[in-house]
Amino acid sequence: MGIDARRLKIFKIKNRRGYGCIFSNHLTEGKTIVEAYDRMLKALRRSKIKVNSNISNLKRLLTTV
Repeated sequence: MGIDARRLKIFKIKNRRGYGCIFSNHLTEGKTIVEAYDRMLKALRRSKIKVNSNISNLKRLLTTV
């Protein structure tokens, strides 16, 4: 099963230093946007979900929660 990387949501965690990434019952945290995204890719690989596209500008995925 493959997904588009634009479906991932990256957000700034309130009251903490860092970012979170959420998709399909997976939540990862990281100090930077790139770290949160990489950890999400690893979590999705464990669930046998493949990310089809590669994002050159991760800040476009940044959303407000």
